[in-house]
Amino acid sequence: MADFLTDKPAQLQRAFLVGVQTHDMAAGEGAELLSELKELVENLRIEVVRTTLVSLRRATPALLLGSGKAEEIIAQAKADDADVIVFDEALSPAQQRNWEEMSGIAVIDRQEVILEIFADRAHTREAILQVALARMEYSLPRLTRAWTHLSRQRGKGALGGEGETQLEQDRRIVRDRIAHLKQELKNVVQQRDVQRRKRQRVPVPTCAIVGYTNAGKSTLLNTLTGAEVLAANKLFATLDPTTRQLVMRGNQKLLVTDTVGFIRRLPHGLVEAFKATLEEVVVADFLIHVIDVTNPNFEHHRATTLSVMEELGAADKTIVTVFNKIDAAEPVMLQRARRLVPDALFVSAQTRAGLETLESRCLELIAEAHAATELLVPHARYDVIARLHAVGHVQSEEQRDDGVHLLGRFPATQAAFFAPFVIR
Repeated sequence: MADFLTDKPAQLQRAFLVGVQTHDMAAGEGAELLSELKELVENLRIEVVRTTLVSLRRATPALLLGSGKAEEIIAQAKADDADVIVFDEALSPAQQRNWEEMSGIAVIDRQEVILEIFADRAHTREAILQVALARMEYSLPRLTRAWTHLSRQRGKGALGGEGETQLEQDRRIVRDRIAHLKQELKNVVQQRDVQRRKRQRVPVPTCAIVGYTNAGKSTLLNTLTGAEVLAANKLFATLDPTTRQLVMRGNQKLLVTDTVGFIRRLPHGLVEAFKATLEEVVVADFLIHVIDVTNPNFEHHRATTLSVMEELGAADKTIVTVFNKIDAAEPVMLQRARRLVPDALFVSAQTRAGLETLESRCLELIAEAHAATELLVPHARYDVIARLHAVGHVQSEEQRDDGVHLLGRFPATQAAFFAPFVIR
């Protein structure tokens, strides 16, 4: 994708934001989304000079908005000395090109903003490849406005170039890079599969923390496991999945994975590109869905997360709903949350309030998934006891004259080994 961040701060410093409220949207939804877009743009260190919300009855193929409204927005953007107009609604390549030709100003949409944030935050090889793939696929139909030998070509005059004459060559270059990225990503995913299979040989129950961006997922992982994952008060603070071990009562171990946060209108290409990362959600034994109870839009955030999980094929997973940040919540917000999800848990990852209840719920789910078995192991076979500790979970252990009596759980793959020692 054309990388406008490489041109900052010389070019894109001042943004004019355009939100859209359509008749099929809930009242006030356009304003909420526009507020979220403002936070996204500010995450790119671009100043928002003005926001405007347009009521749209019917989209036009050329500009999305009517020509009169378009001229009004362009005049205001120029008066504000804005160097980029950002739409909250997805623009087609033709609409984007028409706006730039009319205004002489860079024009982008919410998808491009999110792609740039992801590119800014990706650190691991896999995340970098996934973002690069999503950006390339987004850019392919936009080459006439954005590329000449993979360099930025925006607007006219000093920003113009020979892009049109090189269009087919550029398309070929981008298609080749897409194919190359897909192959590289495939190799990385295979390596992740190998790592996952190694973990499953010593089967420890797994769970994934999911939720809307900035809900406190990384803070929860840090507080539960003592990990040191970046936990910042900004959207998409962490993109790469991080797995840490949580040791609970009775020495029960649980592998907990923090995943990328979801957001409304997440570019579909990113959902596709990040499926390898989000596979941790699909293979987890259960999910912890974290919701920021202090956010006035938490109902929408919950619906968005559930929608993305359904798209990933994880809708049938056992989900523990956790409302976070209760230390900062108003009583009315807590009441709303209880009405929305009556069996939810309420915690504060910051103060540790409610985390014991969460751990107890995790232990219950693990116990439900793996029935306890009673074993009698002869004193001469301490290797069996060591193996049970390694691959399973020991609830109780008692030395008796006839051997060691144990109550524990182990995965089905180990059943044949332990069968001679099972009492019931």
